[in-house]
Amino acid sequence: MKNIELLSPAGDMNKLKTAFYFGADAVYIGGKNFSLRALAGNFTDEEIVEATEYAHSIGKKVYVTVNILARDTDLDKAEDYFKFLEKTGVDGAIISDTGLIALCLAVAPKLPVNVSTQANTLNSLAVKFWLDHGVKRVILARELSLKEITRIHQTVPEIEIETFIHGAMCIAYSGRCLLSDYRTGRSSNRGACVQACRWNYEIREKDSGTDFLEMQEDEHGTYIMNSKDLNLLDYIAELDNAGVCSFKIEGRMKSEYYLATVVNAYRRAIDAYYAQGSEYKNNSLYQDELKKTAHREFTTAYLLGDNDRTVNYDDSQSKGTHKFIANVLDYDKETQTATVEMRNRFKVGDELEVLSPSDSFNKIIKIEQMQDEKSNPVEDAKLVQQILKLKTPVPLNAGDMLRIKV
Repeated sequence: MKNIELLSPAGDMNKLKTAFYFGADAVYIGGKNFSLRALAGNFTDEEIVEATEYAHSIGKKVYVTVNILARDTDLDKAEDYFKFLEKTGVDGAIISDTGLIALCLAVAPKLPVNVSTQANTLNSLAVKFWLDHGVKRVILARELSLKEITRIHQTVPEIEIETFIHGAMCIAYSGRCLLSDYRTGRSSNRGACVQACRWNYEIREKDSGTDFLEMQEDEHGTYIMNSKDLNLLDYIAELDNAGVCSFKIEGRMKSEYYLATVVNAYRRAIDAYYAQGSEYKNNSLYQDELKKTAHREFTTAYLLGDNDRTVNYDDSQSKGTHKFIANVLDYDKETQTATVEMRNRFKVGDELEVLSPSDSFNKIIKIEQMQDEKSNPVEDAKLVQQILKLKTPVPLNAGDMLRIKV
């Protein structure tokens, strides 16, 4: 046991550090080119070097996505990029295009290749093919069941298996979608997806000139192509036993608060699994934690077999039970004073909950008094990113977050 890698997205350097602080073992990031999340902040070459050096200094790993479907015009730049990643010492390149995989293996043989989920790897023969061609890890297609994953691992135990365990899902098969291209001309397979599947649609009879009609099941309308969010937190033991070595969270475009909440929940659940085995799932704490940030209705997708109930008809996304209020910048133990950066409005008298990897997790801080940087009293924190001083006996650390129930 204790060989599960908790793998978090990181859209920029701040999110990378947040993911590591809250317990991720590794992150996957995108450069400025060749990434399917071109709308995320992403990393310059210099930042990839910095991120890799930082991760390795604290015993963590960095994988870089190179997962577009490439054209011939991409190949020369991709060759240079693979050589750069190999020299930088990143822990792997996540690639979906077979041509790019072949190129990487040829020009950067010391750079481990992880086959992306968008390569649609669904069977043991395909996995064996990748192993025979020098691939280190396969990120299996999201459409596989637990039984199928187990069979693949038993058939090809030499290769590492990674699978998604949490986050947004694409309505298209393994993310191979053309809807964004069709609606906006922005290619989802080259990194510019606008997530048109999340939009609310209306209908009317063709050429009738009548008003559009809502496709509704209730007063909210209907989101006919909007997938539920994946949540496999209760299946850590089963996935571990099936041979999955890396548990992947989706969300390079998600907020720091989202990453902190989700990574923290899975870190605590995995650690509880190490200590208690399958009994960890009897504690509702971890599932409750996942509901404290924005999410859609949860689903296990296809893990337990065929599933025709993966569409979220009610809304695009719920807000979650809690709202992110402030980042903790510092804490003075002697004076029991926290320095925080305001992110959402709060007032004296409010009760804030601590989000932390420490024992202060979920403890409540009642705001009795606040001061600004000049020691002026503040009753209502309403200036965005204002630096404030709060008195609290609850010990905090830089990197912790404060939130409030809504």
